[in-house]
Amino acid sequence: MNTRPPTLEEVAQRAGVSTGTVSRVINNARHVSEKSKRAVQSAIADLGYVPNTAARSLASQRRGAVVLVISSDDPAIFANLFFAEVISGVNAALEETDLHLMLLLAASQRGRDRFAQVLQSRGADGVMLLALKENDPLSKMAEDSGLPAVHGGRSLDRAPQWYVDADNRGGARTAVEHLISTGRTRIGTITGELDTHAGMSRYMGFREAVVLAGLSDERVAHGDFSEASGAAGMKLLLDDHPDLDGVFVASDAMATGALAVLREQGKRVPEDVAVVGFNDIVTARHTQPALTTVRQPIEALGREMTRMLIRLLNGEQPTSLILPTELVVRDSA
Repeated sequence: MNTRPPTLEEVAQRAGVSTGTVSRVINNARHVSEKSKRAVQSAIADLGYVPNTAARSLASQRRGAVVLVISSDDPAIFANLFFAEVISGVNAALEETDLHLMLLLAASQRGRDRFAQVLQSRGADGVMLLALKENDPLSKMAEDSGLPAVHGGRSLDRAPQWYVDADNRGGARTAVEHLISTGRTRIGTITGELDTHAGMSRYMGFREAVVLAGLSDERVAHGDFSEASGAAGMKLLLDDHPDLDGVFVASDAMATGALAVLREQGKRVPEDVAVVGFNDIVTARHTQPALTTVRQPIEALGREMTRMLIRLLNGEQPTSLILPTELVVRDSA
């Protein structure tokens, strides 16, 4: 017999409203229609839902905001389509609530000081962390604050209690297996930052696929997920391995730079060199040729991070998630 207590989501589903509406009814907040209030109260009674008393007692002390902290100090990051899609997902989930979003770039000491001020002043009710590096101090700062914190992705040096990630390793392995299935035998990779969990996982997926196929794993150039580093990495691979016939690039932005270099050097894609990226951002569909890539559920990452944080704020204990990836075959491989 299932004795698990009902969750906030189940109450919302029974009542036909959002989880944010359920939370507002439980906490006697404003801006809830009488119809919604009666539906929630009825669902609570039917399911036997018992609100977390500690969460309710804290509700009156809340600031009504959550903070998304990105481990970067480059303002241009907000023009990066990956982060734009994550933020879009965060915003979509917050629209179901009364919570506001704060954004912080916190890779520099000045940025970390601002984050510390937010934590010390309790300027936010919860924290979401994104793009953390190995030994990144932001993770411990959030942990020591006692505020609910959800990680977008994992870090190499510590396993956070609550995170939402994508299957980076499996996705990379699938990408390289696709290159092998098309007859490519001299396959290289342009990695992302190897002090990030995503960068290292995608590199390990590449290595697993080529080694299991009995191929060399020595054709490697290192990048930082940017278009410029993809171009530099492609030049290096062609200089060191002119017989290269396939390349797995650990982000679509880097793949865009790699494709430009292949055109400059007169290499046909995919006839001479096949290319597979990772992310499936909007521009992947408009490169020349259109980019075969691994689709990462980027907007869902932001949305599920936010929903997980909301559940924590409501006193629940969510389970961390690893979102699936899938290969999208277009013209470049």
